[in-house]
Parts: sequence; C-alpha cells; structure tokens
Amino acid sequence: MDYTIIVAGGKGLRMGGDIPKQFLPISGQPVLMRTMQRFHEALADVCGTSIILVLPRDQQDYWQRLCKEYDFRLPHQIASGGETRFHSVQNGLQLIPDDEQGVVGVHDGVRPFVSCDVIRRLYDAACTEGAAVPVVPVVETIRQLLPEGDSQTVDRSLYRLVQTPQVFRVGLLKESYSQPYREEFTDDASVVEAMGHHITLVEGNRENIKLTTPADLRYAEALCQ
Repeated sequence: MDYTIIVAGGKGLRMGGDIPKQFLPISGQPVLMRTMQRFHEALADVCGTSIILVLPRDQQDYWQRLCKEYDFRLPHQIASGGETRFHSVQNGLQLIPDDEQGVVGVHDGVRPFVSCDVIRRLYDAACTEGAAVPVVPVVETIRQLLPEGDSQTVDRSLYRLVQTPQVFRVGLLKESYSQPYREEFTDDASVVEAMGHHITLVEGNRENIKLTTPADLRYAEALCQ
C-alpha cells in the first residue's frame, strides 16, 4: 500500500482573514479538498493511495462540517497536528504500520496544483531510489549575502527551488523521523538527508505554488479557469 500525508496546519494570517487558508474556496471548492482530489486522481488507477490528513485539533470539527457541506466523501484518516511541521509529519506517520513496504508522499495542503504526472513520477522514483523530491529551475538572479555585509551574484543554474510532495519508502521516512527535532529540518528531504540517504530530484511543475497570500488566491482562481 502507498500513502499520502497531507499536512494542513496553516493559520491563514497572511491571507488577512479568520478562515485558515487551507479551507478557503477556489472556484467554489475549498483548497484542501482540491489538493486531496488531485492525489486520488493521480494514483487511483496506478497504485492507489491511502490519504492521511494532518490537521490541528481545533480545526477538525470545522473540517468535518465542510465535508458535509460540500458532500466530500473521499476516504481519509485524520491525525492531529504537532508543535511544528516536523511533529505533524511524525503524527501522520504513526497511522502507517511499521512493517509497511510501500512509499509515502508528504504534501502541503495548500498546494492544490501539483500535476498528476509529477505525482506519478515522484512515486515511481521513490519506489526505485528511496527518496524523491520535485524541483523547478530558478529563473530570477540570486545574490548571496556575505558575512562582511556585502553580497555577490551566484550561478543560478546550480540551484533549484524545492516543492512537495516529497516521496520516500515508508521504512526510510519512519526511521528518519525517529530523530530528535532540529531547527535545520526545513522539509522532509532535510530530515532524510540527515540520515545519510541520497535525495533524487524530479522535475516539478511551476504551477505547484504554495498558496500564502491574497495574490496567490487570485492566481489560483485564474488557474481553475
């Protein structure tokens, strides 16, 4: 069995409203439902996936009301969010049996536009390589800040922007998340990399942005059209 852990712990503060951003509607449907449906669509006819949704405890009743309101029946389990994203993923992993031999993807709940093709390629790569993350080229010029207060241009061709889902063999990710939390764990790949495991890069899709600001929502509405 393969799994998808969708982490949705945002407060939505930069959106300027009271509703957490993962629950905001895009073209008539909450962001989080669109995200979950994308994984079902991508994997249902290939390997199937068991979806685990990680939500803060104080948002779970609201989510259940939304599911009734929108008649959202996609099967999923719910785990409670933790103090940090690291701890939230830990809680999601606890719902996967320790002897599971499949792969698991971890995805941001507010990235509803990852392509089905990217999802499939990531799950395939994780099956063979153990760890796969989506990346896109850097198109802007990058300057590095130097210790003495100056800066310098660096070769952007040597860098990539990292997205989710990040996909791993279940055993590898579970073992990696048994480590104590460290501040430098900025994503799942950094946790796995700390165990000495190689990370395979897979080309992502640029539309797969993380919805954070009101401008992102306007872009999302345009994508839906």
